[in-house]
Amino acid sequence: MRVFVLGGTGLIGAAVVRQLVGRGHELFALARSDASAAKLDQMAATPIAGNIEAPEAWIAKLGRIDAVIHMACDFNTDMEAIDRRLMDALLPALAARLQRPRFIYTGGCWLYGATGNAIASERTPFRPLPAFAWMVPQLERVLACKEIRGIVIHPAMVYAGDGGVFGRFARAAAEGRAVPVVGSEAVRWPLVHSEDLADLYALALERSASGESYIGAAVDGFSVGRIARAFARRFGARNEALEIISEDAIAAEFGEWARGRALDQQLSGDKARRELGWVPRHLDPEGEIARSSGGPD
Repeated sequence: MRVFVLGGTGLIGAAVVRQLVGRGHELFALARSDASAAKLDQMAATPIAGNIEAPEAWIAKLGRIDAVIHMACDFNTDMEAIDRRLMDALLPALAARLQRPRFIYTGGCWLYGATGNAIASERTPFRPLPAFAWMVPQLERVLACKEIRGIVIHPAMVYAGDGGVFGRFARAAAEGRAVPVVGSEAVRWPLVHSEDLADLYALALERSASGESYIGAAVDGFSVGRIARAFARRFGARNEALEIISEDAIAAEFGEWARGRALDQQLSGDKARRELGWVPRHLDPEGEIARSSGGPD
């Protein structure tokens, strides 16, 4: 397929681009800088100059495409307006094409809110983190559009080595500081490695029926305290004391969206396993941390 990717140089996007190129698809991706274009070139994807804030400037340049994968999000106060403008321009353009293109929209685990001891599935009602509540009508819009083949993927907390959601833990431990944890060390995160998540996007692209949603969680829920202490041990901390940070403090530092780090969640990826044949390979994050070497990514 000829696939156009938004967000193709981020942690998730780069893994998806590499996965799809490896499966023989022809990749095009939006590049907002020369550095992004160079990275896409290295991954054998064709860069298209532009950014998600001004979609009208590049939509006409897309040419023939069979699918779009949207993974781009700027974590700032304007992300709702930026995404709405993007979708207002992109969806009608795709709907006007003779053949219905596939459109994979990226939601997120924080749309399900805190689940506690319950394990959420695709049938669980949304209780979104307020900073991301705008995303629910957007994904509903995608699934309801009959002129495209809409699919939604909700990634769990994404990591890759010492990167992604593990980045703060790894940096603090490497610097000999107490590893910071938001809310409580008992908070559980659903987890997925970027390579496993990329495999899910590829399977959804190739096999999913339109109108379907999938949760990308390889591990239902894992204590952040165990993750933080695993990094402390790996970098030789003399004690494994953690720095507990309040939700208000993390929100003041990064924005309201960062309150999601305090959500105690468990999410199931069983639907993707059952319907798409998804087989995540990274199921032991604590062991992976212990076996890793070198500094943080």
